[in-house]
Amino acid sequence: MPTLVHEFSWPDRVVVGTIGLPGARTFYLQVRAGKQIVSIALEKQQSALLAENIDDILDQLLTVESNPFSIPTGTPIELVDNDPLEAVQEQFRAGAMSLGWDPTTAQIVIEAYPIPDSDDDDDDNDESSDEDGAIESEMLLVRIPVGTARAFAKRTREIVGAGRPLCPLCGYPVDADGHICTLPEL
Repeated sequence: MPTLVHEFSWPDRVVVGTIGLPGARTFYLQVRAGKQIVSIALEKQQSALLAENIDDILDQLLTVESNPFSIPTGTPIELVDNDPLEAVQEQFRAGAMSLGWDPTTAQIVIEAYPIPDSDDDDDDNDESSDEDGAIESEMLLVRIPVGTARAFAKRTREIVGAGRPLCPLCGYPVDADGHICTLPEL
């Protein structure tokens, strides 16, 4: 079965953003190169882990003795991207993701695969048929330089942290329409 690969080697933009209000947000990883835009849905936890692991990889590279790569310790100001998502057309919902480092190009590599479809009757799945009727799967492959990776991680942490405030008593998120919590018994 052939795999449709949405590949971006030096994207113009790669960001995590959301649609919806806190408590009901949908997270998207959006990548653009020229006029090609791909948006995949993520879970909040996937977004947070992606940012954390990108920073971990970059921080580890900083500790490598005689490191030939110029790894920024913070986000280069010229790479800060606080703009909203562009027009979102969800390509698929991410299931498995992998993250790596390509030393030949000095880029972080992100791979995302759709959640496997277990319901064969579902017309809105992450697989499509080609002319021969063979099922085609998809994946997203993104390679981003280290400065862009730092900016991506920073923005993603900010987006994840911009959710509902936590209740100071129980620690659970407070909804816009109110919150009732039960204090723990002492």
